[in-house]
Amino acid sequence: MRGLRATGHVFRVPLDHADPSSGTIEIFAREYSSLDHGEEEAAHLPWLLFLQGGPGGRGVRTTQLTGWLTAAARQFRILMLDQRGTGLSTPADAATLASLGSPEAQAEYLTHFRADSIVADAELIRRSLGSPPWTVLGQSYGGFCTLTYLSNAPEGMDRALITGGLAPLEGHPDQVYRATFARVEERNAEYFSWYPEDRDLLSRIMRHLDDVEEFLPSGERLTARRLQLIGSYLGGNTRIHGLHYLLEDAFTGTSSGPRLSATFLEQVHGLVSRASQPLYALMHESIYCQGSASRWSAQRILAEYPQFEPDAAEPLLTGEMVYRWYFEEDPALRPLSAVADVLAGKEDWGALYDTGVLAANTVPVAAAVYTHDIYVDRDLSLATAAAVRNLRVWETDEYHHDGIADDGEAIFERLLSMTHR
Repeated sequence: MRGLRATGHVFRVPLDHADPSSGTIEIFAREYSSLDHGEEEAAHLPWLLFLQGGPGGRGVRTTQLTGWLTAAARQFRILMLDQRGTGLSTPADAATLASLGSPEAQAEYLTHFRADSIVADAELIRRSLGSPPWTVLGQSYGGFCTLTYLSNAPEGMDRALITGGLAPLEGHPDQVYRATFARVEERNAEYFSWYPEDRDLLSRIMRHLDDVEEFLPSGERLTARRLQLIGSYLGGNTRIHGLHYLLEDAFTGTSSGPRLSATFLEQVHGLVSRASQPLYALMHESIYCQGSASRWSAQRILAEYPQFEPDAAEPLLTGEMVYRWYFEEDPALRPLSAVADVLAGKEDWGALYDTGVLAANTVPVAAAVYTHDIYVDRDLSLATAAAVRNLRVWETDEYHHDGIADDGEAIFERLLSMTHR
């Protein structure tokens, strides 16, 4: 491809690394290298493992080197992992989970799809490739996985780079949502200060949805509370301004009065459907759970913020949080509602981090913390950073959660330089 060499790899790993008799699944990873390096030269470059955000996000598909990939490919071979259950790895979706039987059996299977298992896969893959300790770059949830890597297998890491992904090491998911709902409220205020006309427009759309049946291209009725999920735009650096372009497409005139346009409904469907990423909804709250149940944390905590209620005088947009009703309104998630309830009630989640190991960490770590990040709270991130030895923080208010997508080359280079011994 354009300046880029891509090679696919398939690895077979245990479903449960602690029990080899549990059966195996496949993990797919794609290797990227720059054509600036000949094949023989590229084969001797050190590896960089990229851990994608999510949970449930497949590795980046690219047809050319841009952004952070450009910077990384100057000195690394990049291994783009399709974390278990995603992309070309053995899938975990409504069709495959149904074959396992009861919701309890499906939930038990999914307990092997968290960060600890992803890290164990990565270590098996590293050894299969014959790589010495490698560099790991984790974005968002990939940063959470990187912290687990530092806890469980630091001997496999030469250095770690983390962007918008320092998870709380202890505590209940409730603390996450109390912090992030407050950040989302601030981001709503910022957005509507730029586009004050959109304040009335959003309220008008939501009242319209209460009074008139409007249907998404997949056939289900669009509700006001589901529309609020388009607040995912608010986590973007420059992407946030795309929200204005979306809202301006909302209405079209008809002989029976204003209706939502097909253009608007098509765009909204792409934002509020989890058809292509069901694991995100299923596993989202479990990524914070250690020894306690989430019990639909985001939905419970939302009740503490009435300004987000759809019937508020000036309702706010929410974002990527996951709610119980999501499994009723999204047709892609309805078959998974029973297993989602089992996962939400699960008390005995294992530990994801070893605070003692992290406190004695010797692997160089550099982490970008975004001051106004609406998904990975700045204060919780800094508390984690203070608990990890040898971790250097670069805090910046210049970027938001997807900063690596906007200025990835500069962010990567800065973090890499911070880990030089």
